[in-house]
Amino acid sequence: MSRVLGVDPGTRRTGWGVVERAGGKLRALAAGVIRLDARAPLADRLEIVYDALDAVIEEHRPRAVAVEDVFYAKYPNAAIQLGHVRGVVLLLVARGGLGLGEYPPALVKRTVAGRGAADKRQLGRIVGAMLSLEEELGADATDALAVAITHLAATPSR
Repeated sequence: MSRVLGVDPGTRRTGWGVVERAGGKLRALAAGVIRLDARAPLADRLEIVYDALDAVIEEHRPRAVAVEDVFYAKYPNAAIQLGHVRGVVLLLVARGGLGLGEYPPALVKRTVAGRGAADKRQLGRIVGAMLSLEEELGADATDALAVAITHLAATPSR
């Protein structure tokens, strides 16, 4: 059995999702979004992300964390701030002694949807079908689940 926490980092919304693989079957254990006040200082938002993801790790005990890589952004400052959120995730991984997977968005889309240019709605439908989700979770949580699925696809089952 493998359990992975997927994270879709953001400075306004950070998505997270825990996926478990048992006997070749994937199952979503939990997913959500950490909503952040864009007007709050970045340091305060990073602390909120740290505390929330630390609680998720404590509750669900994943063996690894998979995080989306920083992509090229139209605005370099946005990419830099996104890098700070990823740094918080990497700190949690290091402190928890967890495995780490880092995946570019196009690889996540290609792994889950079969093509790197899949849109958010298409990705959401496919993730929902793969995990037999009964309700739509929203793009941030769905993206995080897709990152976790990508990690599980990249790591052999035992």
